[in-house]
Amino acid sequence: MNEQIRALFPITERLVYLNSAAISPPPATAVAAAKGQLDDVQRDGSSNFGAWLATKEEARQRLATMLGARPEQVAFMRNTSDGLSCIANGLAWQAGDNLVTFRGEFPSNMYPWLRLREAHGVEARLCEEREGRVDVEQLLSLIDANTRVVALSFVQFASGFRADLELIGRAARARDALFVVDLIQGLGVLPLDVAAQYVDAAAGAGHKWLMAPEGVGYLYLSDRARERITPTLLGWVSLADSNNMQDLEQPLKPGALPWDTGTCGMSLLYGLNESLKLLTETGVPRIAAHLEELTDYLCERLAEKDYHIVSSRRAGEKSHIVCAQHRNSVTWSPMALYKHLEAQNIIVSPRNG
Repeated sequence: MNEQIRALFPITERLVYLNSAAISPPPATAVAAAKGQLDDVQRDGSSNFGAWLATKEEARQRLATMLGARPEQVAFMRNTSDGLSCIANGLAWQAGDNLVTFRGEFPSNMYPWLRLREAHGVEARLCEEREGRVDVEQLLSLIDANTRVVALSFVQFASGFRADLELIGRAARARDALFVVDLIQGLGVLPLDVAAQYVDAAAGAGHKWLMAPEGVGYLYLSDRARERITPTLLGWVSLADSNNMQDLEQPLKPGALPWDTGTCGMSLLYGLNESLKLLTETGVPRIAAHLEELTDYLCERLAEKDYHIVSSRRAGEKSHIVCAQHRNSVTWSPMALYKHLEAQNIIVSPRNG
Protein backbone atom coordinates (compact mmCIF):
# COMPACT_ATOMS: atom_id res chain seq x y z
CA MET A 1 0.00 0.00 0.00
CA ASN A 2 2.88 2.39 0.74
CA GLU A 3 4.08 2.06 -2.86
CA GLN A 4 0.58 2.82 -4.16
CA ILE A 5 0.33 5.91 -1.97
CA ARG A 6 3.78 7.13 -2.96
CA ALA A 7 2.86 6.81 -6.63
CA LEU A 8 0.15 9.44 -6.09
CA PHE A 9 2.85 12.04 -5.36
CA PRO A 10 5.09 12.52 -8.43
CA ILE A 11 7.10 15.15 -6.57
CA THR A 12 8.86 12.26 -4.79
CA GLU A 13 10.54 11.34 -8.07
CA ARG A 14 12.50 14.61 -8.04
CA LEU A 15 12.62 15.96 -4.49
CA VAL A 16 12.99 14.93 -0.88
CA TYR A 17 10.07 17.07 0.19
CA LEU A 18 10.10 17.88 3.92
CA ASN A 19 7.92 20.99 3.82
CA SER A 20 4.32 19.81 4.09
CA ALA A 21 3.95 22.02 7.17
CA ALA A 22 4.09 24.92 4.69
CA ILE A 23 2.41 23.66 1.52
CA SER A 24 1.76 20.01 0.81
CA PRO A 25 1.70 18.71 -2.77
CA PRO A 26 -1.79 17.27 -3.32
CA PRO A 27 -2.11 13.64 -4.44
CA ALA A 28 -2.80 12.94 -8.10
CA THR A 29 -6.37 11.92 -7.23
CA ALA A 30 -7.09 15.37 -5.75
CA VAL A 31 -5.66 17.17 -8.77
CA ALA A 32 -7.67 14.97 -11.14
CA ALA A 33 -10.87 15.63 -9.18
CA ALA A 34 -10.36 19.40 -9.20
CA LYS A 35 -9.59 19.40 -12.94
CA GLY A 36 -12.54 17.10 -13.57
CA GLN A 37 -14.97 19.54 -11.97
CA LEU A 38 -13.62 22.41 -14.09
CA ASP A 39 -13.87 20.22 -17.20
CA ASP A 40 -17.47 19.51 -16.23
CA VAL A 41 -18.29 23.24 -16.07
CA GLN A 42 -16.52 23.88 -19.35
CA ARG A 43 -18.38 21.05 -21.05
CA ASP A 44 -21.85 21.23 -19.49
CA GLY A 45 -22.16 24.52 -17.62
CA SER A 46 -24.45 24.22 -14.61
CA SER A 47 -26.10 20.96 -15.71
CA ASN A 48 -24.44 18.94 -12.94
CA PHE A 49 -24.87 21.51 -10.17
CA GLY A 50 -26.61 18.92 -7.97
CA ALA A 51 -23.61 16.61 -8.19
CA TRP A 52 -21.33 19.46 -7.16
CA LEU A 53 -23.39 20.11 -4.05
CA ALA A 54 -23.41 16.40 -3.23
CA THR A 55 -19.60 16.33 -3.40
CA LYS A 56 -19.42 19.40 -1.17
CA GLU A 57 -21.56 17.64 1.44
CA GLU A 58 -19.45 14.50 1.12
CA ALA A 59 -16.36 16.58 1.89
CA ARG A 60 -18.14 18.18 4.84
CA GLN A 61 -19.03 14.74 6.22
CA ARG A 62 -15.45 13.46 5.84
CA LEU A 63 -14.07 16.58 7.51
CA ALA A 64 -16.57 16.41 10.36
CA THR A 65 -15.69 12.76 10.98
CA MET A 66 -12.00 13.63 11.15
CA LEU A 67 -12.80 16.38 13.66
CA GLY A 68 -15.13 14.23 15.73
CA ALA A 69 -17.97 16.64 14.95
CA ARG A 70 -21.37 16.64 13.24
CA PRO A 71 -21.54 17.85 9.62
CA GLU A 72 -23.74 20.85 10.47
CA GLN A 73 -21.02 22.05 12.87
CA VAL A 74 -18.58 22.55 9.97
CA ALA A 75 -18.53 25.41 7.45
CA PHE A 76 -16.17 25.97 4.53
CA MET A 77 -13.94 29.05 4.49
CA ARG A 78 -11.19 30.35 2.23
CA ASN A 79 -8.49 29.89 4.85
CA THR A 80 -7.64 29.79 8.56
CA SER A 81 -7.62 33.58 8.92
CA ASP A 82 -11.21 33.81 7.71
CA GLY A 83 -12.37 31.21 10.21
CA LEU A 84 -10.61 32.76 13.21
CA SER A 85 -11.78 36.24 12.23
CA CYS A 86 -15.37 34.98 12.06
CA ILE A 87 -15.06 33.73 15.63
CA ALA A 88 -13.39 36.89 16.96
CA ASN A 89 -15.81 39.25 15.22
CA GLY A 90 -18.91 37.23 16.04
CA LEU A 91 -18.60 37.43 19.83
CA ALA A 92 -20.26 40.20 21.85
CA TRP A 93 -17.20 41.67 23.54
CA GLN A 94 -17.30 44.15 26.41
CA ALA A 95 -14.67 46.42 27.93
CA GLY A 96 -12.92 44.51 30.70
CA ASP A 97 -13.04 41.17 28.88
CA ASN A 98 -9.73 39.46 28.22
CA LEU A 99 -8.41 36.77 25.94
CA VAL A 100 -5.46 34.48 26.56
CA THR A 101 -3.06 33.29 23.88
CA PHE A 102 0.62 32.55 23.17
CA ARG A 103 2.98 35.32 22.04
CA GLY A 104 4.55 33.12 19.34
CA GLU A 105 1.31 32.22 17.54
CA PHE A 106 1.16 32.38 13.76
CA PRO A 107 -0.24 35.82 12.74
CA SER A 108 -3.55 34.25 11.63
CA ASN A 109 -4.18 33.42 15.29
CA MET A 110 -3.01 36.78 16.60
CA TYR A 111 -4.33 39.69 14.54
CA PRO A 112 -8.06 38.82 14.83
CA TRP A 113 -7.65 38.93 18.61
CA LEU A 114 -5.28 41.88 18.92
CA ARG A 115 -7.62 44.20 16.99
CA LEU A 116 -10.16 43.72 19.79
CA ARG A 117 -8.00 45.87 22.06
CA GLU A 118 -8.84 49.06 20.18
CA ALA A 119 -12.25 47.96 18.92
CA HIS A 120 -13.73 46.80 22.24
CA GLY A 121 -11.26 47.52 25.04
CA VAL A 122 -10.34 43.84 25.38
CA GLU A 123 -7.14 42.88 27.21
CA ALA A 124 -4.82 40.49 25.37
CA ARG A 125 -2.87 38.29 27.77
CA LEU A 126 0.14 36.57 26.19
CA CYS A 127 2.09 33.67 27.63
CA GLU A 128 5.71 33.12 26.67
CA GLU A 129 7.88 30.40 25.16
CA ARG A 130 10.48 28.58 27.27
CA GLU A 131 13.12 26.50 25.46
CA GLY A 132 10.93 25.71 22.47
CA ARG A 133 7.84 25.01 24.58
CA VAL A 134 4.70 27.03 25.17
CA ASP A 135 4.69 27.85 28.88
CA VAL A 136 1.41 26.07 29.56
CA GLU A 137 1.53 26.73 33.32
CA GLN A 138 1.78 30.46 32.65
CA LEU A 139 -1.00 30.25 30.05
CA LEU A 140 -3.33 28.53 32.52
CA SER A 141 -2.50 31.08 35.21
CA LEU A 142 -3.67 33.92 32.93
CA ILE A 143 -7.22 32.55 32.66
CA ASP A 144 -9.69 34.19 35.05
CA ALA A 145 -13.39 35.02 35.41
CA ASN A 146 -13.12 37.76 32.74
CA THR A 147 -11.52 35.51 30.11
CA ARG A 148 -13.85 35.09 27.14
CA VAL A 149 -11.47 33.15 24.84
CA VAL A 150 -8.36 31.02 25.14
CA ALA A 151 -6.80 30.79 21.66
CA LEU A 152 -3.97 28.42 20.77
CA SER A 153 -2.60 26.32 17.94
CA PHE A 154 -2.83 22.54 18.15
CA VAL A 155 0.79 22.44 16.91
CA GLN A 156 3.02 25.51 16.82
CA PHE A 157 4.27 26.38 13.34
CA ALA A 158 7.72 27.59 14.48
CA SER A 159 8.67 25.07 17.17
CA GLY A 160 6.45 22.08 16.51
CA PHE A 161 5.21 22.15 20.12
CA ARG A 162 2.04 20.10 20.47
CA ALA A 163 -0.51 21.39 22.97
CA ASP A 164 -2.40 19.19 25.41
CA LEU A 165 -5.81 20.30 24.14
CA GLU A 166 -7.79 18.44 26.77
CA LEU A 167 -5.82 19.98 29.65
CA ILE A 168 -6.18 23.53 28.34
CA GLY A 169 -9.76 22.98 27.20
CA ARG A 170 -10.80 21.79 30.65
CA ALA A 171 -9.20 24.88 32.24
CA ALA A 172 -10.99 27.21 29.81
CA ARG A 173 -14.31 25.43 30.40
CA ALA A 174 -13.91 25.76 34.18
CA ARG A 175 -13.84 29.56 33.72
CA ASP A 176 -16.66 29.49 31.14
CA ALA A 177 -14.29 30.70 28.39
CA LEU A 178 -14.34 29.42 24.83
CA PHE A 179 -11.34 27.35 23.76
CA VAL A 180 -10.49 28.29 20.17
CA VAL A 181 -7.88 26.22 18.32
CA ASP A 182 -5.96 26.75 15.09
CA LEU A 183 -5.86 23.18 13.75
CA ILE A 184 -3.93 23.70 10.52
CA GLN A 185 -0.71 22.05 11.76
CA GLY A 186 -2.41 19.04 13.32
CA LEU A 187 -5.57 17.92 11.55
CA GLY A 188 -4.94 15.03 9.20
CA VAL A 189 -1.76 13.77 10.83
CA LEU A 190 -2.72 13.68 14.51
CA PRO A 191 -5.88 12.08 15.93
CA LEU A 192 -8.42 14.60 17.14
CA ASP A 193 -11.78 14.58 18.92
CA VAL A 194 -12.97 18.15 19.42
CA ALA A 195 -15.68 17.23 21.93
CA ALA A 196 -13.52 14.96 24.06
CA GLN A 197 -10.71 17.55 24.05
CA TYR A 198 -12.99 20.47 25.00
CA VAL A 199 -12.39 22.41 21.77
CA ASP A 200 -15.27 24.88 21.43
CA ALA A 201 -14.35 26.41 18.08
CA ALA A 202 -11.62 25.84 15.54
CA ALA A 203 -10.37 26.82 12.12
CA GLY A 204 -7.84 25.57 9.61
CA ALA A 205 -7.07 25.19 5.93
CA GLY A 206 -6.46 22.34 3.56
CA HIS A 207 -3.14 23.14 1.89
CA LYS A 208 -0.87 21.71 4.58
CA TRP A 209 -1.42 18.24 6.09
CA LEU A 210 -4.83 17.81 4.45
CA MET A 211 -3.03 17.90 1.08
CA ALA A 212 -5.73 19.97 -0.64
CA PRO A 213 -5.38 22.85 -3.11
CA GLU A 214 -4.82 26.30 -1.61
CA GLY A 215 -7.92 28.40 -1.08
CA VAL A 216 -10.17 26.05 0.91
CA GLY A 217 -10.46 26.16 4.70
CA TYR A 218 -12.94 25.30 7.41
CA LEU A 219 -14.66 26.59 10.54
CA TYR A 220 -15.87 24.35 13.37
CA LEU A 221 -18.36 25.58 15.98
CA SER A 222 -19.59 23.47 18.88
CA ASP A 223 -23.17 23.95 20.05
CA ARG A 224 -21.80 25.89 23.01
CA ALA A 225 -19.83 28.23 20.76
CA ARG A 226 -22.74 28.69 18.36
CA GLU A 227 -24.87 30.05 21.20
CA ARG A 228 -22.32 32.84 21.66
CA ILE A 229 -21.09 33.54 18.11
CA THR A 230 -23.22 35.45 15.61
CA PRO A 231 -22.56 35.38 11.85
CA THR A 232 -21.17 38.73 10.75
CA LEU A 233 -21.31 37.79 7.07
CA LEU A 234 -24.45 36.34 5.51
CA GLY A 235 -25.41 35.25 2.02
CA TRP A 236 -28.07 33.33 0.21
CA VAL A 237 -26.58 29.96 1.13
CA SER A 238 -26.82 30.93 4.83
CA LEU A 239 -30.61 30.61 4.77
CA ALA A 240 -32.62 27.55 5.76
CA ASP A 241 -34.18 27.27 2.29
CA SER A 242 -31.58 28.74 -0.02
CA ASN A 243 -33.69 28.11 -3.11
CA ASN A 244 -36.60 30.17 -1.78
CA MET A 245 -35.14 33.52 -2.69
CA GLN A 246 -38.39 35.43 -2.17
CA ASP A 247 -38.69 34.69 1.56
CA LEU A 248 -36.65 37.39 3.26
CA GLU A 249 -37.77 36.44 6.77
CA GLN A 250 -36.71 32.81 6.86
CA PRO A 251 -34.33 31.54 9.57
CA LEU A 252 -30.68 30.69 9.16
CA LYS A 253 -29.40 27.16 8.73
CA PRO A 254 -28.41 25.33 11.94
CA GLY A 255 -24.96 25.17 13.48
CA ALA A 256 -22.03 26.55 11.52
CA LEU A 257 -23.81 26.25 8.16
CA PRO A 258 -24.77 29.97 7.95
CA TRP A 259 -21.06 30.70 7.46
CA ASP A 260 -21.31 28.96 4.07
CA THR A 261 -22.36 32.31 2.69
CA GLY A 262 -22.51 31.73 -1.05
CA THR A 263 -20.68 30.38 -4.07
CA CYS A 264 -17.51 28.53 -3.10
CA GLY A 265 -14.42 27.23 -4.85
CA MET A 266 -16.13 24.04 -5.94
CA SER A 267 -13.16 22.57 -7.78
CA LEU A 268 -11.05 23.11 -4.67
CA LEU A 269 -13.61 21.22 -2.59
CA TYR A 270 -13.45 18.36 -5.09
CA GLY A 271 -9.71 18.23 -4.46
CA LEU A 272 -10.18 18.42 -0.69
CA ASN A 273 -12.72 15.61 -0.77
CA GLU A 274 -10.29 13.26 -2.53
CA SER A 275 -7.46 14.09 -0.14
CA LEU A 276 -9.73 13.52 2.86
CA LYS A 277 -10.73 10.19 1.34
CA LEU A 278 -7.06 9.16 1.04
CA LEU A 279 -6.25 10.24 4.60
CA THR A 280 -9.29 8.44 5.99
CA GLU A 281 -8.61 5.23 4.10
CA THR A 282 -4.97 5.26 5.17
CA GLY A 283 -5.95 6.05 8.76
CA VAL A 284 -4.87 9.09 10.79
CA PRO A 285 -3.56 6.97 13.72
CA ARG A 286 -1.40 5.02 11.25
CA ILE A 287 -0.12 8.26 9.70
CA ALA A 288 0.64 9.71 13.14
CA ALA A 289 2.61 6.61 14.18
CA HIS A 290 4.59 6.64 10.93
CA LEU A 291 5.46 10.32 11.29
CA GLU A 292 6.52 9.84 14.90
CA GLU A 293 8.84 7.05 13.82
CA LEU A 294 10.33 9.24 11.07
CA THR A 295 10.79 12.31 13.25
CA ASP A 296 12.29 10.29 16.13
CA TYR A 297 14.78 8.83 13.65
CA LEU A 298 15.59 12.28 12.28
CA CYS A 299 16.24 13.66 15.76
CA GLU A 300 18.46 10.70 16.67
CA ARG A 301 20.60 11.20 13.55
CA LEU A 302 20.83 14.98 14.01
CA ALA A 303 21.91 14.48 17.62
CA GLU A 304 24.84 12.40 16.35
CA LYS A 305 25.97 15.43 14.38
CA ASP A 306 26.45 19.02 15.47
CA TYR A 307 22.80 20.01 15.78
CA HIS A 308 20.59 21.22 18.60
CA ILE A 309 16.97 20.05 18.47
CA VAL A 310 14.78 23.05 19.29
CA SER A 311 11.47 21.18 19.23
CA SER A 312 10.23 19.48 22.37
CA ARG A 313 10.45 15.71 22.01
CA ARG A 314 8.66 14.96 25.25
CA ALA A 315 5.80 12.48 25.12
CA GLY A 316 2.59 14.33 24.30
CA GLU A 317 4.45 17.44 23.14
CA LYS A 318 6.35 16.24 20.09
CA SER A 319 4.81 16.55 16.66
CA HIS A 320 5.54 16.03 12.99
CA ILE A 321 7.39 19.39 12.82
CA VAL A 322 11.08 19.21 13.79
CA CYS A 323 13.13 22.39 14.22
CA ALA A 324 16.90 22.16 14.55
CA GLN A 325 19.87 24.56 14.69
CA HIS A 326 23.46 23.91 13.71
CA ARG A 327 25.75 24.79 16.58
CA ASN A 328 28.02 26.63 14.14
CA SER A 329 25.42 29.29 13.41
CA VAL A 330 27.93 31.58 11.67
CA THR A 331 28.74 29.17 8.85
CA TRP A 332 25.46 27.28 8.93
CA SER A 333 22.77 29.86 9.51
CA PRO A 334 19.17 28.75 8.89
CA MET A 335 19.20 30.35 5.44
CA ALA A 336 22.57 28.83 4.57
CA LEU A 337 21.31 25.38 5.57
CA TYR A 338 18.10 25.92 3.63
CA LYS A 339 20.00 26.81 0.44
CA HIS A 340 22.51 23.99 0.92
CA LEU A 341 19.73 21.42 1.22
CA GLU A 342 17.76 22.95 -1.65
CA ALA A 343 20.78 22.52 -3.91
CA GLN A 344 20.54 18.80 -3.16
CA ASN A 345 16.79 18.73 -3.89
CA ILE A 346 15.86 18.56 -0.21
CA ILE A 347 13.11 21.05 0.61
CA VAL A 348 12.75 22.47 4.14
CA SER A 349 11.87 25.87 5.70
CA PRO A 350 13.89 28.38 7.71
CA ARG A 351 11.80 29.63 10.65
CA ASN A 352 12.56 32.11 13.48
CA GLY A 353 16.28 31.34 13.54
